[in-house]
Amino acid sequence: MYDFLNDYNQTVHPHLLKNFIDIADKKLSGYGLDDICDHAIESIKKQLKSPKADIHFMPGGTITNLTVISHILRPYQAVIATDTGHINVHETGAIEATGHKVLTVQTEDGKLTPELIKPVLTHHCDEHMVQPKLVYISNTTELGTVYTKQELKKLYQFCQKNHLYLYLDGARLAMALTAKDNDITFPDLAKYTDVFYIGGTKVGAFAGEAVIFNNLSINQDFRFSMKQKGAILAKSWVVAVQIKALMQNNLYLELGKHSNEMADKLKTLFEKAGLTFIAKPQSNQLFVNCPTQLAEKILAHYAVDNLGQTDAKHIGLRFCTSWSTQDEEIELFAEQFQTWLA
Repeated sequence: MYDFLNDYNQTVHPHLLKNFIDIADKKLSGYGLDDICDHAIESIKKQLKSPKADIHFMPGGTITNLTVISHILRPYQAVIATDTGHINVHETGAIEATGHKVLTVQTEDGKLTPELIKPVLTHHCDEHMVQPKLVYISNTTELGTVYTKQELKKLYQFCQKNHLYLYLDGARLAMALTAKDNDITFPDLAKYTDVFYIGGTKVGAFAGEAVIFNNLSINQDFRFSMKQKGAILAKSWVVAVQIKALMQNNLYLELGKHSNEMADKLKTLFEKAGLTFIAKPQSNQLFVNCPTQLAEKILAHYAVDNLGQTDAKHIGLRFCTSWSTQDEEIELFAEQFQTWLA
């Protein structure tokens, strides 16, 4: 059975593993205060063209989100997200557990716009309600869609005008930056967000993300928040050595592009079969409407995400390809898929 369930089911990219072996005999300082972390930080700043960025290494996405968001917000403030946003659906109420409400907005494509946020600001008008202060987005979104540069810029400018902070979850940032419809670059992220993170877990790393503060008015004492939330690793270089390797020789973007290309092959297969998509296919996540009998056959033979009935005759399935997905695996699925269609 091949696993199309997620993009972190392979252990680690060989190049990253080699970097671990290369430092096996080194003695390193702890808590992110070592040469490897320093070098990784410089490599990220070079990509961003932002020498003043404040960068920290974190073990995973959920702890990154809860640490960043709870650090920025005051006790009476809230974060705005889409109804499909990761902090709303897949983090076990982590944000609420820190004392901050998640204000959700329903969207069709998983993306936030100023027009969707305005009613939230209008509704939360006084001290009898939580105060919206942070806008949370992800790129790619939880539906696999991507923001354009103009959309990101417009959203950031809206946030500035309304005294909101903009935070971008970059768990699948490599896939977003290499999507066919993308025109955002690393320097754009430094310019049009207050804080974002570069995800490694879903792009070939054992685990780990790099948080980048572009707005240096909100990062004061962030390491205290990290320590309190259990987000400072004694061996922070475990994350840094991987992020540094991903930033070298365009590896990060190459792996994201490969993930997207594998999904594009599946997209073509589904389109030829006349299947439709729940969300516009733009990256390595495909949300497919499958006739119930076909979906049941797929689920019996492949690990994919079952989204449940989308209507009386269809089941929604999510296919997720990764940096490690091979052409042969797609071809084998295509052969089996064609027999089921017949």
